[in-house]
Amino acid sequence: MLDIATLRELERLLARVAERELLPRFEHVRARTKADGSLITDADLGMQARLFDELAARWPEIALLGEEMSDDRQLCLMDECHRGLWVLDPLDGTSNFASGIPFFGVSLALLSDGVIQAGVVLDPLRGESFSALRGQGAWLNGEPLRLSGEGPGLAQAMAMVDFKRLPAPLIERLARAAPYRSQRSFGSVALDWCWLAAGRVQVYLHGGQKLWDYAAGSLVLHEAGGIGGLYEDFDEHPMSRLSLRPRIAMAATTAELFEAWRAWLGS
Repeated sequence: MLDIATLRELERLLARVAERELLPRFEHVRARTKADGSLITDADLGMQARLFDELAARWPEIALLGEEMSDDRQLCLMDECHRGLWVLDPLDGTSNFASGIPFFGVSLALLSDGVIQAGVVLDPLRGESFSALRGQGAWLNGEPLRLSGEGPGLAQAMAMVDFKRLPAPLIERLARAAPYRSQRSFGSVALDWCWLAAGRVQVYLHGGQKLWDYAAGSLVLHEAGGIGGLYEDFDEHPMSRLSLRPRIAMAATTAELFEAWRAWLGS
């Protein structure tokens, strides 16, 4: 539904709106707690509202599902996503943003017929824009992003692991006898996927991602040549279709590393 020229236009739009709605509020914002216990700020709401207007003006035929809208409205939009649907996380890493931690992003994906067709993940502080088109490749600031297909073994890998949503026995195993060299968790799921696509980390595990968390970033990784899976549960039943239910994410930069990581987690 998008070509490369239009994808670049979309990247510029996100950067322009983030410069207006996010950056002036960074380190000058108060957070509130939502019903689910997560945080929200005026930056989340301002970014979402502005992008709603900008995207509707440019692509009026495509509806938009944002993280900061009601559950009922999200469900209704998912039922109609065969007609084209933007999926937006206006501020991925709200806790970081509200705490003055400079690691957050904006994630926007385009869905059609239940398939992720395009994605952009913007890191406005670093000026990094990750993007992808299904079947056409991934880019970082317009330059091709492609993993080499080579890398360290699991014992030498850098891991990105979010412990918060993992089962207690797995947390204990990872704490006692982790199979990788070192581990990080930065607090922005969309950027997690993109840093994996850039080869900055080599293996990944997250226990509960929503559609707006993984839609754009997982496509960037796939198109960069990485291996990623989204699962219904820790028994590794593959995700059957896109939905609003949280998913388990497991990924790596190479097929060999992915299989070694899966084998360890399943042992």
